[in-house]
Amino acid sequence: MLRVIRQHLLRVLFVLLTVISLWYWNGVMCIKNDDGIEQAKAMYYQPKNTVDVVMMGSSHIHYDIDTGILWKDYGISSFDYSAAEQPLWITYYYLREFCKYQTPKVVVLDLYSPALRTEDYQYEWLLPNVLGMRFSLNKLEMLDVSIERNRIKDFFPSFAVYHGRLNELTAEDFLYPFRSHTELVNFKGYKPVVKAVPQTKPVITQQASGMLSIKSEIYLQKIIDYTKEHDIELFLIVTPYITNDDQEAIYNRVKEIAQMNRIDFNSTNYDYDRIGLDFDKDFMDNSHLNYSGAGKFTRYLGSELKSRFELADHRGDAAYESWEVNFNEIADYVKELKK
Repeated sequence: MLRVIRQHLLRVLFVLLTVISLWYWNGVMCIKNDDGIEQAKAMYYQPKNTVDVVMMGSSHIHYDIDTGILWKDYGISSFDYSAAEQPLWITYYYLREFCKYQTPKVVVLDLYSPALRTEDYQYEWLLPNVLGMRFSLNKLEMLDVSIERNRIKDFFPSFAVYHGRLNELTAEDFLYPFRSHTELVNFKGYKPVVKAVPQTKPVITQQASGMLSIKSEIYLQKIIDYTKEHDIELFLIVTPYITNDDQEAIYNRVKEIAQMNRIDFNSTNYDYDRIGLDFDKDFMDNSHLNYSGAGKFTRYLGSELKSRFELADHRGDAAYESWEVNFNEIADYVKELKK
């Protein structure tokens, strides 16, 4: 009898050691990328049902929307759940994933990516879009519509992608599994950059509508339908950048879709002056705002959100302490960047 018990204990111990080893080495080897991967990972660490506003879409979200300001100035508990050049079919599955863990009141959806690229399969920035999401049926469905079968091995499973990192591991990688929980619970997705690159202010004259790909239009409608089914307010936006006529034609088509579905759409490329953007100081490149520009745009967006939707002010509530920490961490990080 004692022998049988010992054998069972050894089996349990072996399983535990295997699970712990897999957890640890996955944390060491995984790609630490804040153009989507860390944003997706951090979502799982947010206190359950605390995110009132989730911002989704491309890197325009995590460069242009300062979650710290939304908290400090408006008491909005928000999260930048975005990834570089994220196509709408991935956003749709991100939304489904998000709603497993949160009950957002508002989804703010950036429409830059479908205006930038019209291909049905987009691989250049696909890794930051898929590596952060945990394995699930939802992820498999997302991969199925995002990757052609002959290329699946380049993106799944995650361990197959990590092998090339062996020669670049640092001490930080080996500490990451133990530090990630504390870091990610306070991380709300925003990525501040302080460099300034002067831009030429565009003049928008496009009146035509069209060029939105069929696949993008299908998944935009899926997102609209999903939010309606789950009683979530959807706010479609275009964050300010150096736009062009081809992209504006696509936004005009998005505006038509929004009107047909009776949802809000705001292309803020028409609001440069109202936002107060300085084209010599507020951009990090022709597509993204820097920290200064993000502050101006975020305050503009915060006012828009408060005027359009009923959102609670959670400042002072202990359950939302991580947003206060997030604000302070952003401030400290920017101070270091400016040294």
